[in-house]
Amino acid sequence: MTLRRIGLALIALAVVAGGALAAGPRAGLLLALGIGFGLVLEGLRFGFAGPWRLMLVERDARGLLAQLLAIALFAAVAFPLLAANPLELAPAHAPIGVGMVLGAFVFGAAMQVVMGCGSGTLVNAGSGNLIGLAALAGFVGGAFLGTLHADFWASLGRLPLMSAQSLDGATGGLGLTLASLAVVAAVALVRAAPGKRRPPARLIWAGLLLAALASVHLAVAGQSWGIVYGLGLWGAKLAAAAGADLSANAFWAMPVNAARLDASILTDVTSLTDIGLILGAFLVMRGRAQPGAPSAPLALQGWLGVIVAGLVLGYSSRMALGCNVGAYFSGIATGSLHGWAWFAAAFAGSALGLRLRPFVLVAPRRGVAA
Repeated sequence: MTLRRIGLALIALAVVAGGALAAGPRAGLLLALGIGFGLVLEGLRFGFAGPWRLMLVERDARGLLAQLLAIALFAAVAFPLLAANPLELAPAHAPIGVGMVLGAFVFGAAMQVVMGCGSGTLVNAGSGNLIGLAALAGFVGGAFLGTLHADFWASLGRLPLMSAQSLDGATGGLGLTLASLAVVAAVALVRAAPGKRRPPARLIWAGLLLAALASVHLAVAGQSWGIVYGLGLWGAKLAAAAGADLSANAFWAMPVNAARLDASILTDVTSLTDIGLILGAFLVMRGRAQPGAPSAPLALQGWLGVIVAGLVLGYSSRMALGCNVGAYFSGIATGSLHGWAWFAAAFAGSALGLRLRPFVLVAPRRGVAA
């Protein structure tokens, strides 16, 4: 049975890889990087939403510390790369604004409801989790809807674009970023319960591998690892295929976005790594001798709640100008101050989301099918 699962996984890999390679060797490499992200996240059980929940509920700092380590390692590579190649490489910088902070807070709450951020939703869907698949469908729709209202949220007010580099240059900015990460780590260690301070080896390895993959991705793609744009693009393509005219929308009328809407998703950087991430999680799941259950059963209102939460997750990620990967991980690692504002707002939102989760994921009553 295991050999059959591996065979099916390899067939799926060959089909998608063939399509990516047809778009060029760079597309094939980006897909491979996405698969690598999926293998690490699912194979080594490294996440973003789960560790925040553990920190808030159980004072378990191990997962959060592994995240901070991965960000620090990526930053140590990204800052010099960006400084040496300012025209070829783009950091994940964005302005801090009212809509951005509100979006991050709502995103943090929604990701705890569905137990998955942007990357987590892709991983859950790829590993066969039915709740993850439902959340992904909602996320795609929400991310697309968020693009339609991007101008409105930007109009609520925002600060000038600021970064660690603009405050103290490339070298000083890196020092400032690493020092800030160290402060957060110290606070987490102080608040952590005894025995829940030292990340296990698998999380250390996962942090190292994610930093390495993100560094290669920056060099190959010319931009930092992200999640949300690709999902919004998928939603836009579905809307266009259904007959929607997006040419009058400010976001999709921008030349770069209009070009991506007309082209294959296999030419879009974020779509390629998103697809690869799903496939990487799928490969891990299919290779396991005893794959986990698809999901816990939910009542009808529970499934509707997951889809709505996924919709909110996608919409708020556009408001927030990124998710745990694009804003938090890549944003902080490349010097964006909006990444720190995103982290603070989303972490606060997570505390609210943990209180809402039991009211959304309602188990089915006896005799009622999920």
